[in-house]
Amino acid sequence: MLAGRIMTTAAPSRSAVSFVFITVLLDMVGFGLIIPVLPGLIEEVGGVGIGDAAIVAGWMFFAFSAAQFLFAPIMGALSDAFGRRPLLLLAVGGLMVDYLFSALAPTLFWLFVGRVIAGVCGSSYVIANAFIADVTAPEERAKAFGLMGAAFGVGFVIGPAIGGLLGEFGPRVPFWVAAAISGLNLVFGYFVLPETLKPENRRRFRLSSANPLGTFRVFQSFKGVLPLCGVLFVFFFASSVYPAIWPFWGIARFGWSEAMIGATLAAFGIVAAVTQGVLAGPLVKRFGEHRVVVWGLIFAVIAAVGYALAPSLLVVIIMLVIHAPEGLVYPMLAALMSKAVPDDAQGQLQGGISAMTNVAMLFGTLFYSYIFGYFMRPEGVIVSPVVGFYVAATLLVGALAMFALLERGRRSGLAVLAAD
Repeated sequence: MLAGRIMTTAAPSRSAVSFVFITVLLDMVGFGLIIPVLPGLIEEVGGVGIGDAAIVAGWMFFAFSAAQFLFAPIMGALSDAFGRRPLLLLAVGGLMVDYLFSALAPTLFWLFVGRVIAGVCGSSYVIANAFIADVTAPEERAKAFGLMGAAFGVGFVIGPAIGGLLGEFGPRVPFWVAAAISGLNLVFGYFVLPETLKPENRRRFRLSSANPLGTFRVFQSFKGVLPLCGVLFVFFFASSVYPAIWPFWGIARFGWSEAMIGATLAAFGIVAAVTQGVLAGPLVKRFGEHRVVVWGLIFAVIAAVGYALAPSLLVVIIMLVIHAPEGLVYPMLAALMSKAVPDDAQGQLQGGISAMTNVAMLFGTLFYSYIFGYFMRPEGVIVSPVVGFYVAATLLVGALAMFALLERGRRSGLAVLAAD
């Protein structure tokens, strides 16, 4: 009887965890899905050229990221007050609505409405993590959270690939497919998703606990992380050139189709996943985090300049491989920052890092969109789709210089300690 009761309890838990995994996966698929078809969709709906379309896309990304930044703590606090199930189902249903808005949008205004809804519902990862913590034992949570991380990575590979292929049939087709998938996931979740937060464990909703700016307090509490935070901010601001202009650059420079844009993004996602998943550990053991950061930034500079100079698709593919070590910079800097705070503040630190990187990419994407749009105007002195990559390379050199100065200071401090 006891065994039967355990099996009955375990089975719904497995189904529920599968639903959460699929939800997080679909969030990232939806984010990647729009990238290959966005230029064509904006040009079709807005009746604008490629340069102005990039600026519109920058503001759409801004709207998405701002909504996600503002609503992530609110969604988390609401789930603590009213339970995980209703908020998670609401997020899934909201994603379906977003896809329908994008598929049917008659004007740019409705595309923006859809992106805001997507940003709000994209905050579902906060509820998903809370759900996982509710249904898994403490010793199993690291594995479960790793599974959620895998969903993010797989989603960004699948999203652009599917978006590119379906985009060949029209820029709205991917959104119809995504809406159908989200609708099926909503029905699945309605029947299999249990409530995991008991009424006695809920807390009253307080607006103060949902303040998104509160996540930055960690940088005031632990001053040792501030310099590394500055490096990370410049790095993410510089690297936001890729989500900002990649599809527009591919169209303007090489005449890429939606399928080709999706294929290049998927290829980079695979290369980056292999680099981070396979090479990160051995490289840290052999060279240490500091050297890996330095070389990651060096390869990032080379890649940015390489994309600007690339004359063909073959060179772009080669640069995708050279670009891969850049993906090691963030985890290495995050690891170094984690060593500067006590164990009981690691969650607070990660929340602060996440908020800071979101802000960096939010403004960085808008910045590069305007650079692309400005230098694609026919009346300009310089008409080129690659200026953004040169700007990014310059900023990445700045991040490298900042880290080198910090590294010199660290080594000087170690030398003084050794002398004493």
